[in-house]
Amino acid sequence: MSMPQQRRILATAIPGPRSRERQTRRQAELADGLGTTMPVFVDRAGGGIIVDVDDNHIIDLASGIAVTSVGAAHPEVAHRIAEQAERFTHTCFLVTQYDGFVDVAAALNRLTPGEHAKKTALFSTGAEAVENAIKIARVATGRSAVVVLGHAYHGRTSLTMAMTAKNVPYKQGFGPLAPEVYRVPSPYPYRWPSGPERAADEAFAALREIVTTQIGATNVAAIVAEPIQGEGGFIVPPPGYLAAVREFATEHGIVFVADEIQTGLARTGAMFACEHEGVVPDLITTAKALAGGMPLAAVTGRAELMDAVPAGGLGGTYAGNPVACAAALAALDVIESEDLVARARAIEDRVRPRLEQLVAPGSVVGEVRGRGAMLAIELVKPGTTEPAPELAKAIAERCHQEGVLTLVCGTFGNVIRLLPPLVIPFDLLDEALDVLVDAVRSLA
Repeated sequence: MSMPQQRRILATAIPGPRSRERQTRRQAELADGLGTTMPVFVDRAGGGIIVDVDDNHIIDLASGIAVTSVGAAHPEVAHRIAEQAERFTHTCFLVTQYDGFVDVAAALNRLTPGEHAKKTALFSTGAEAVENAIKIARVATGRSAVVVLGHAYHGRTSLTMAMTAKNVPYKQGFGPLAPEVYRVPSPYPYRWPSGPERAADEAFAALREIVTTQIGATNVAAIVAEPIQGEGGFIVPPPGYLAAVREFATEHGIVFVADEIQTGLARTGAMFACEHEGVVPDLITTAKALAGGMPLAAVTGRAELMDAVPAGGLGGTYAGNPVACAAALAALDVIESEDLVARARAIEDRVRPRLEQLVAPGSVVGEVRGRGAMLAIELVKPGTTEPAPELAKAIAERCHQEGVLTLVCGTFGNVIRLLPPLVIPFDLLDEALDVLVDAVRSLA
């Protein structure tokens, strides 16, 4: 199927009649616990456009939650998927092996930060990668405790749900939660009680005190941090914080894990977001953009840590599926050959000034933040820092009605995040920003 026309088209109201018909069937067939952001059904997508079954052409500022960075139908990704599917779709790498698995691992060993010897294990989802990073850290250190940050999001499995900060909808009613997970304050500059300039030092001091006196540093297997917190609200840590945590972990024999599932692979204007801070993690988790829309995840790290788990201790039936590996090799080639790292920086240069025009005394936009093509606005009640989740929801809904897909996030539900495909045409990006800016100003 050819790439959809790269322009916004409102053929019907959104959602249109065909999507509404399908929504009725969905409600009869699917569990209510499966939420939805924009109640349309997709016919095709690619570049910066999603086409629904009513032929509405919607500008995509979500990328499937940072998954389709190279677009939802990049020709090279689609070609390699089809080519591999014709050969075989599955064997289970733990039973019989294939080159694609090893090739993806080699690419990640080359691309991830640090010059040390590295090894990689492939999995299916981001949460699975995080969970396996903890397994590796626990075996390598002989310790059990895991330290995470406030406002963190690491997944929905039993362990990663405990590591995730936000209760509703991720944890409510699902307890008891996995033990030996400890939370320290997140350095959230916009909301730090004594001011943003003190956030790094005071948040690190709190981490150090909690780890050394309440948990015991010799009991901690891993400290896990997102270099930019995603679901928590696109919170960028203040300069120096991650480096201090990295140094502290090394001093105490703790494995430092960078969760780069949302931030990694060019999204922030670096191949990995921890590179902005000059931080080299012991283990790094990737997923989302790794395979251009196919389910694939990875843990990459120091060879001696990765080899701590004996044979048979890592893996899964679908881990490193051959079709997903083929898609990943294509997506990684596109990211490098089309220099999508630079493209993410160009997107920031284009978007950030438009968003910062919305910040003023008494404005409903309290802060613009993020890096590269991972940007957000935090909505507040005018003249305060009190979160305004109802306003964020209303702005997102207005954008949806106008054919622009945006996502709401944040612990308080008051942040609108922008995650456009890195290949989005700039005229589409500008048009989407026009819609968003108009929605903010009219609803404020």
